[in-house]
Amino acid sequence: MSTEKVQIVEKILDANDQMAEENQQAFDKNHTLAINIMASPGAGKTSLILRTIEGLAKEYQIAVIEGDTAPVTIDADKVHALGIPVTQINTGGDCHLDALMVRKGMQALDLNEVDLVIIENVGNLVCPAAFKLGSHLNMVIASIPEGDDKPYKYPNIYRGIQCLVLNKTDLKPYVDFNFEYFEKGIQILNPGVEIIQLSSKTGDGLDTWLNWLRAQINAKKHATQ
Repeated sequence: MSTEKVQIVEKILDANDQMAEENQQAFDKNHTLAINIMASPGAGKTSLILRTIEGLAKEYQIAVIEGDTAPVTIDADKVHALGIPVTQINTGGDCHLDALMVRKGMQALDLNEVDLVIIENVGNLVCPAAFKLGSHLNMVIASIPEGDDKPYKYPNIYRGIQCLVLNKTDLKPYVDFNFEYFEKGIQILNPGVEIIQLSSKTGDGLDTWLNWLRAQINAKKHATQ
């Protein structure tokens, strides 16, 4: 019985990975960079996305795919208010986006006109790690109030990422957070991964994040297929 369940799960993941590859090929065809943002609820995904739009919208065409477990448009409405194309994906209660959901979101966008697609995954540190979406970059937003032990408790989410943003650094004076301990856990799982400390609220460290993302967008725009 358990073997059969494993086989079924493997088939589901294989089908998802194939569609994810097709998604990435569609992004590549248009020289569009796609980034998958993962985090626990409240870490600041939407806040950083809004800050990113404010910082880069004059230089690049940006679009957002919003994933939510319920049919609410709170975050999508905030993005739309900035004049950015956004499509809402309701997972129907599932704790993650998958490649098919992202495909549906892509179909609502004109990728010919987009330099950067930001995918806001469902707030969760477990499920999103298992499903490829077709993004070129995967990142996790952690935050000071969450504590410094998350890499040790939820290791899988940190293994396949290219960037780790530590958000809400303005709260360092008020929270017992050991950055060295946190960083050690990250580097054990993902040696050399980019770690950027910032505060979406105050803007401190935001330029480092925007410059890193600029470099990724420009590399994709000038890549040869």
